[in-house]
Order: sequence, then C-alpha cells, then structure tokens
Amino acid sequence: MSSTHISRVRRPRVRVALSLLALLATSVVSACSSSSQAASTGGASTSAASTLRLGYFANLTHATAVLGVKDGHFAKALGTTTLQTQVFNAGPAAVEALLAGAIDAAYVGPSPAINAYTKSGGAAIRIVAGGTSGGASFVVRPGLTETSLAGKTFASPQLGGTQDVALRSWLAAHGYKTSVSGGGDVTVAPQDNSQTLSLFKAGSIDGAWLPEPWATRLRLEAGATTLVDETTLWPQGRFVTTNLIVSTTFLQAHPDQVKALLQGAVAADAAIAADPSGSRDKVGAAITALTSAKISPALLQEAWTHLTITPDPIASSLQTSAQAAVTVGISKSVPDLKGIYDLTLLNQVLTAAGRPTVSAGGLGKE
Repeated sequence: MSSTHISRVRRPRVRVALSLLALLATSVVSACSSSSQAASTGGASTSAASTLRLGYFANLTHATAVLGVKDGHFAKALGTTTLQTQVFNAGPAAVEALLAGAIDAAYVGPSPAINAYTKSGGAAIRIVAGGTSGGASFVVRPGLTETSLAGKTFASPQLGGTQDVALRSWLAAHGYKTSVSGGGDVTVAPQDNSQTLSLFKAGSIDGAWLPEPWATRLRLEAGATTLVDETTLWPQGRFVTTNLIVSTTFLQAHPDQVKALLQGAVAADAAIAADPSGSRDKVGAAITALTSAKISPALLQEAWTHLTITPDPIASSLQTSAQAAVTVGISKSVPDLKGIYDLTLLNQVLTAAGRPTVSAGGLGKE
C-alpha cells in the first residue's frame, strides 16, 4: 500500500472508536431482528422472495391453478414477486422437481404428496390447500365389465400417481393382480394422457383411469364407457383429487409469498363460483393453449360436471390414499402423516374472505 493511500484512510482515534461502536450496535440489532424472525417461522429467517416457481397440470382437475395463472389471480396477489410456472403431466414428476429444488410449490394429487412427505421423513413438503374433489374415472372399451378384465391393458398418467394408485387398488379389490414391475392378470401401463387417447383409438389399450378432461375425451372422442366413477367409491362422493403442496424450506423462509399464492387461489375459486360457465370456458381455452389439443364445447361442458372446485384438502381421505399405495406395492408401509398439513395461512385467507375454514383432520396445523 502506498504512503499516499495510507494517509487518505487515517482518521482520529475517537472517530474510529465511535464508528466501531455504531457498527457493533447495528450488528446487534440486526442479529436480534434475525433471531426474532427465525423464532416466528420455526427457525428460518423470512424475507421477500423475488420469484415463486409453481408447478401444475393442464387438466380440469387443476382448474384453480389454470385459471389463477391465465387470469392473473396469482400474479396480482404476489405483487412484486415474479410467478414462474411449469406444466407437468402427473404428480411424481412435479414432486421430483420440487424435491430437487427446481420449483417451490405444486398442485398434485394425494399420492405424490404422501410420497414426497414420507420419502423426506416428513421434512420436505407441507400441504397448504386443496384444489379439487372428484373428476376421475375408469373408462374402458364397450362391453368390458368388472369380471372380464383379465388379460387387458389399462393406462394411468404416471406410475405412483393418484390415478395409478386408484386403478391398481380397484383392480386388487376385484381380484386382479398387477405389478409395478410388469406382469399380473392385468397390465397397467403408465403413460402421457395424450398418448393414452391415441393408443385407445388405435386399439392398443383397453381403457384408463384418468382425470378430467381426459376421461371424458376417451368417452366422447373414442367411444369409451365409464366402468367406475371414482366419486362412487368415497363417503358422500368427497375425496381429494388435487392438493397444493409447498416446499417446507420455502414456506418457512417466505410465508408472505405463500399466503399471497393462497390469496390468488381463493380469488380464482371465487371467480369460478361467480361465473362457472365462463370460467369453465377460460380454463378449457387455457388447456388448449398449453397442450395444443382443442377441447370441444360439448366435451368441456360434460367433463366440468364431474368435479368440484374447493380449497378444502379433504384430509379425511388422505389416510385411505396412503393405505391404497401400500396395498398395491407403491409404498412399503402405511406412513405416519401427522404434520403433513399446514393450513394456517389458508384459514387466515379464508377468514378474511368471509369463507368457512377447513380442517387438517388431526394431521397438522390449521
């Protein structure tokens, strides 16, 4: 260092001492503030997230997400936080992305949510809201009955996904053996939903357990019939089809942004309730834009009647889904799901909107 530079940085000792004291005081205040923030969020300091990365599917069962993105409900609620989105075909892929840190939140079915929670020892995710109940069916070739399925091949959106588990569980309950590694009385072939439609039309598969609008597409466009409407398998026909899960790390660090996301979801639900047919058409148009597959007005109208849009995650149905995954070999044991829900922020948003709060069914915060 030159003597000239040294002379420039010299200051009276008193001034240096005062500067050091001021710096020390600032550090102490900052540390106390950080400690206070950490205590209020379970050990993680909070800050405004510059971006929230959301995953969802181009399905009617993800209508809240589809409309929330298309009409800007999420973006408006998030304010200066940028919304980035990624569209998936099924839950396991979305969960893989979330566990890898590629996204912060995702709309998925109950089975992928359970898998993410259990694989991480209860650390990686929390279910913070519901999305949809119903909207899934087992559609097959005309003439097939529950006693004539041996030797047939059926599709599901993805191995270990919600409809995959539902299909395998129903087949097992009716005496058919399937295997996640192949073989069995009935073949289950997980694949992309658009491929399922093409293969059904070509006669290569005999049916599929699908979410809407794909189940209705096979009926109206390819002549399939409904063998099982999943709502008939649940008490009062209520079961969770779609949850909103959030990375626990993101939830702890950015609760304000998660709350804003939930405000956007509740706003989207309110828009659907206020104008069901108009919202349905917007969702259909958005799905067409995302998939390049046009949905006819008749198909859209029919498919829409099979689902219920709700922020309630219907916690009572989650344990049944967990048991089904064990029954069909997707999971090794029934997991302890206590703690999987954190509905605190959702219930704050619902209360502010004058709507009824929802229950975690003893499996988490509410």
